[in-house]
Amino acid sequence: MKLLITGGRGMLGRTLQKEFRDHRLIIADLPECDITDAAGFDHFLAAAAPDAVIHCAAMTAVDRCETEEELAWRLNMAGSANVASSCFRHGVRLLAISTDYVFRGDLDRPYHEFDEPGALTVYGRTKYAGEEMIRRHCPNHLIARISWLYGAGGPSFVHAMMKLADGTRPELKVVADQVGNPTSAAAVARHLRLLLERPELVGTFHLTCEGEASWHEFAREIFRLAGINQRLIPCATADFPRPAPRPANSRLEKRMLRLQNLPPMPDWHHALAEFMAEEF
Repeated sequence: MKLLITGGRGMLGRTLQKEFRDHRLIIADLPECDITDAAGFDHFLAAAAPDAVIHCAAMTAVDRCETEEELAWRLNMAGSANVASSCFRHGVRLLAISTDYVFRGDLDRPYHEFDEPGALTVYGRTKYAGEEMIRRHCPNHLIARISWLYGAGGPSFVHAMMKLADGTRPELKVVADQVGNPTSAAAVARHLRLLLERPELVGTFHLTCEGEASWHEFAREIFRLAGINQRLIPCATADFPRPAPRPANSRLEKRMLRLQNLPPMPDWHHALAEFMAEEF
């Protein structure tokens, strides 16, 4: 299979390159490929003639989206519309990456794929608008929502914690009132392969690791696996005010995987242990 990966030099994109190294890969990233240039991207896609596109390119800096809102809409909504319409025009299957931020984050249970979105941030609103453009312009699509992602080379929460635990800080404060599914980019990449191998599948899938944790619990497990004796102090979201509000509940239920009889995502503890053994 020939695959075109937008945003292919980002953390997930690099992991996808490794996972799909047995396929022919075209990496579409700046400066040679700009998804906000509709005509330019269409020309790029036509020349590449891939069998499928994995669309990772996005503006993911959540706080920056709040201050550069127009750029966020241009990249996350209009860019996705350009990719989707071009894929439809050339008969190319589209698999796009989205986020838990499309939800409000105030439910007392994990969000499944059929829950009503209600993003609280510019990032979440623009990503959901991008989802809608994909649904509207390219029927042959898959949308994979992910969250709390870490992967080889970072940047990620795992890398940030390992850098902070350099022995110069007697204690670290880590937020304990947000809960989610810590998720390995490698686990996401393996499940994206499963989805691509099922050409009959369409729709939206949640691809986060099983199990849940707060950021504080996540950090504690990182240091346990690394053998680092770092004192951690649980704190509240309010202790670290940010321009964009963070969802209190980022947990995603993988209902579509079950409905389509696909294997479950791995438990987050196991995925993290695999990653730490390879990365650190």
